[in-house]
Amino acid sequence: MQISDFIRDIKDFPKKGIVFKDITPLLNNPDAFRFCIEQLSSKLEGISFNKIVVIESRGFIFGSALGLLMKKAIIPVRKKGKLPAEVISISYDLEYGTDTLEIHKDSLDKTDKVIIVDDLLATGGTVCAVEKLVKLSGAEVVADVFVVDLTFLKGMSKLSCKKVIKLVDF
Repeated sequence: MQISDFIRDIKDFPKKGIVFKDITPLLNNPDAFRFCIEQLSSKLEGISFNKIVVIESRGFIFGSALGLLMKKAIIPVRKKGKLPAEVISISYDLEYGTDTLEIHKDSLDKTDKVIIVDDLLATGGTVCAVEKLVKLSGAEVVADVFVVDLTFLKGMSKLSCKKVIKLVDF
């Protein structure tokens, strides 16, 4: 089974000139989705970690399934104002402006080794911000995990974690 067979191109979304990589067909096929999660799990064998940090929103899908399979805790990172308890925040630059991400202050500590999971690596800005959030909490990032890497955007060059797991390159 090829995971790339379940990722379709949507031209001119979200704006003209962009070719969006849509994971919906992967999610619509239980066998392909299970295969994807099992592939991620197998690539994580031998890596010691106790928590999975998941990025809103599609990272929640893959990270939660992975956490269930691997029996690991899930730590959500959300956009500003979405988490109910005390948070650690970080703002970062986007192509046109800035955004803020937050994590619960009590969700990680210096004893934690985490992986960060998102569906897709593009320019790397969001994942870099999440790596910084994890470090601010005292925890260690041991791997960044993606289903898709848009290699032409060179996002991997911005990541501080040197262990990157991905299933599909475009």
